[in-house]
Amino acid sequence: MNEILEKKQLSENVFGMTISAPLIANERKAGQFIILMVDEDAGERIPLTIADADKERGTISIIFQAIGATTLKLSKKNVGDYLPAVLGPLGKPTDIRGENGEKPGHVVCVGGGIGVAPMHPISQALKAAGNRVTIIMGARNKDLFILEDRMREIAGNDLILMTDDGSSGRKGLVTEPLKELCESGGIDEVIAIGPPIMMKFCSLTTKPFNIKTTVSLNTVMIDGTGMCGGCRVSVGGETKFVCVDGPEFDGHKVDWDLMMRRMSAYKPQEAVAREHTCNLYKGIK
Repeated sequence: MNEILEKKQLSENVFGMTISAPLIANERKAGQFIILMVDEDAGERIPLTIADADKERGTISIIFQAIGATTLKLSKKNVGDYLPAVLGPLGKPTDIRGENGEKPGHVVCVGGGIGVAPMHPISQALKAAGNRVTIIMGARNKDLFILEDRMREIAGNDLILMTDDGSSGRKGLVTEPLKELCESGGIDEVIAIGPPIMMKFCSLTTKPFNIKTTVSLNTVMIDGTGMCGGCRVSVGGETKFVCVDGPEFDGHKVDWDLMMRRMSAYKPQEAVAREHTCNLYKGIK
């Protein structure tokens, strides 16, 4: 049993928790995730990124949006409560240095909404490895930003805030400053995490510049071992399983339309939640 040690509401319907999980904390690397269960006898298994970890305390931190039945149940848990099952770390870690051990470079990290949570440990690790890290964060309004202070500690003046209503930073989509940075040159890699439609258009933005673009997918998962096939996606014309082959893939090769159709079929409530974001990107080519 994993005890909840800390709980905090970060923004509207978004919560952060610190959980006792010493074995996971000791092994986890940036980009990996866990699968947890809220109910011991019934309930679905949900994947959540490990937003942070403390080896000395033996804890991991998760950040989630209360949007479905299970995450709503999780949001009602309090300090001192226990989670019956926490499995991890799962998935392949983020490639911080590159397959051939390339020298550090300039990486642009784009986080949309709750996607800032998994972006935090990745940008933190990139910075620690000596990379220059530019972070673009997007949200509907200023009240929905999470981890802004932590991301500013990593990026400093290279933090760009984008809001739909202009209440903080610049008004517009994250693809706008991303395109400007691509045009300026000197970008070695782009990492994008957020709603699928956002990641799709980030990938389309970088493709003409031939910039390596990595995305982290959060599809439906059940067992986390590749057995159920619920998380399958098409990447470069090949079937991949997000839980064991990912969660990170080449954004230029992901079949985004197929992935979004599958996610909408499995999670209609999330399809409704994404409608606002999808409408913003309509008309972009």
